[in-house]
Amino acid sequence: MTTIRDVARRLNVSTTTVSRAMDGYSDVSEDTRQLVIKAAHELGYSPNRAARQLRRKKAETIGFIIPSSTLRFDEPLFMEFIAGLGRELSGNRYDLLVANAISDENERDLYNRWVHGHKVDGFVLNRISRNDWRVIFLSEAKIPFVSMGKSRDNVDYPCIREDGAKGYTALIRHLLDNGFSRFAFIGGLTELIMHIDRLEWFNAALNEFNVQFDNENVLSTDMTSDGGYAAAKWLFSRPIRPDALICVNDEVAYGAIHAAHQQGLVVGSDIAIAGFEGLGGSIHTEPPLTTLDIPIPEISGRLVRMLLAILDGKELSEREIVVQPNLVIRTSTIG
Repeated sequence: MTTIRDVARRLNVSTTTVSRAMDGYSDVSEDTRQLVIKAAHELGYSPNRAARQLRRKKAETIGFIIPSSTLRFDEPLFMEFIAGLGRELSGNRYDLLVANAISDENERDLYNRWVHGHKVDGFVLNRISRNDWRVIFLSEAKIPFVSMGKSRDNVDYPCIREDGAKGYTALIRHLLDNGFSRFAFIGGLTELIMHIDRLEWFNAALNEFNVQFDNENVLSTDMTSDGGYAAAKWLFSRPIRPDALICVNDEVAYGAIHAAHQQGLVVGSDIAIAGFEGLGGSIHTEPPLTTLDIPIPEISGRLVRMLLAILDGKELSEREIVVQPNLVIRTSTIG
């Protein structure tokens, strides 16, 4: 069996140099590191990962816990988000540990066990709340983390957040130009930043065009297609039915489209429906869904790069990155 001594002998260097080169220490030049990696590959040497973790005092694992507010592990957003995490980590000698919290108590327990059990070196967060206990907990525990979204807590932490103001303005202009004028907003859980921000951008866009709006047409859902279906059915039963449904995410819009079909409404003509996030499935609805697209896998991949930089002791050039969604117009809003 090939050992570290064989690699050192091939290159006429010490075993310490080989070990530190393969562990990524900065005191080994990049040229030497590449020579070590090449020689190890040629000789078929693979370092003992457990020993390396013990030396570096790292788990070489990043944690992602799907929050308890999410009812399903296979929610499309999280499937795309996790794909981006895994893709970025796979080339960086880190593993991804994923769990699905089934309750708030279970979620808190998972964070406690992973932190105090040293199971992970840091966390990626998503579905951020206005005041998010995870932000406070990890900050106080001095555990590195990054997030998609920024809470209103008075804590400075690296994140990627959306600014959808221009996107909603473009969407409302498009809908008005196509003859739609009675709007409704099908939102999410009211404490989530995604709901708060997207509703604010929606209201600001309506004000910009002096559109009158009935606040009873703002509904909260669990952000699933079932939630979107139930909300749309209720809106369709109102004495004055909205003719444009702005959904907090694409999956809610999927349910709203189903409800419209059941009511015999022609989506894109009798009723306009738009989503947010630009999930891969949004182009395959009937009709295809207009959406405000954000590159979910690219965002989660960049969050990984930010977190790994922090774990390597590097200063981030940007601690708060702002992403602006792109309006993708499809048949669901063309009258």
